[in-house]
Amino acid sequence: MMRRLGILLLMLLVAGRVGAQCVDWPDWEHFKQDYISEEGRVIDPYEGKNITTSEGQSYGLFFALVANDRPMFDRLLGWTENNLAAGDLTQRLPAWLWGKEEKSGKWQVLDENSASDADLWIGWTLLEASRLWQSRSYQVTGTLLLNRVAKEEVANLKGFGLMLLPGKTGFSQPDSWMVNPSYLPLQLLTRVSQLKGPWPEINRNALRLLQDTAPKGFAPDWSIWQNGSWRPDKTKGPTGGYDAIRVYLWAGMLSDEDPRKATLLAHFAPMARLTEESGNPPERVNIETGQMTNHGNVGFSAALLPFLQGSYALTAQQQRVEQEPPGSDAYYSSVLNLFGSGWNDNRYRFTAQGDLLPAWDSQCVTSD
Repeated sequence: MMRRLGILLLMLLVAGRVGAQCVDWPDWEHFKQDYISEEGRVIDPYEGKNITTSEGQSYGLFFALVANDRPMFDRLLGWTENNLAAGDLTQRLPAWLWGKEEKSGKWQVLDENSASDADLWIGWTLLEASRLWQSRSYQVTGTLLLNRVAKEEVANLKGFGLMLLPGKTGFSQPDSWMVNPSYLPLQLLTRVSQLKGPWPEINRNALRLLQDTAPKGFAPDWSIWQNGSWRPDKTKGPTGGYDAIRVYLWAGMLSDEDPRKATLLAHFAPMARLTEESGNPPERVNIETGQMTNHGNVGFSAALLPFLQGSYALTAQQQRVEQEPPGSDAYYSSVLNLFGSGWNDNRYRFTAQGDLLPAWDSQCVTSD
């Protein structure tokens, strides 16, 4: 009862700041026009390949829920299930990559391996859609999908404990395991920890992983657990870039009532200082030395808006985001902008329990 009351009060607070969420979200409308097909396929036009990833579908579902755009939500969900999961998300993890096969010219799954971050976002979003739109079918699908994630994408790292691997296959050896810290948004892990299975332990271990893989305060894209310690992947090197930017984004969007937020903001303070000193976020940074390479695109600036609240660097990044919108040929930058700018504009928040608080007016909510 107290949890429901707290959620209601926070929803009223967010709604009071923004007004009715039935009013168009311009960035979401542009994203739909530029990147989502009529059938509900999120298209990444990079290099003209027009691929679709399970990541893109999962983010699209989240944004549709934030926007109270249930028709698009259902199109996205239907396309994902039919094309990436052979028609049943409860029986198969979605394939991570779909596109045009070069030899045959056929549009199909190109890589059947899964991507656990997408699977986690899809499962969590379905649980939240069930709660907000009062639909039991979303809850059933989300729960069964997350149960499959727990069975197929979780490993016990010797000397560390249970952890979510990046996908079903290809990320573990007999004595080493590869992880991607950006695949571990703590708010989502807290919410799914209400389910049976390994989730509470993964949620506890995730905070330690985020800190230990970033000893200098810079998150890596990838890290290897071997012989009781974390080390950079030999192939990818000690680099934090296009994956790692999401680590700061997720941390900045944690509820102020979650004590892990202050812990992570303090731990990652070197990233905030580097952004302030250089004028814009780094595109890549050596996590061992702090040396940066180039400036990131405007999506990086948008991703850091929640993270930089209260920082001297915030104003410059807000101005950049307002003056340099991503455009129609920048899928990932547009995604980061929707996350960061949407949060910065108070279109949504997360509770300390990992629930979504969209800025909906009560008259906008639909149900089955």
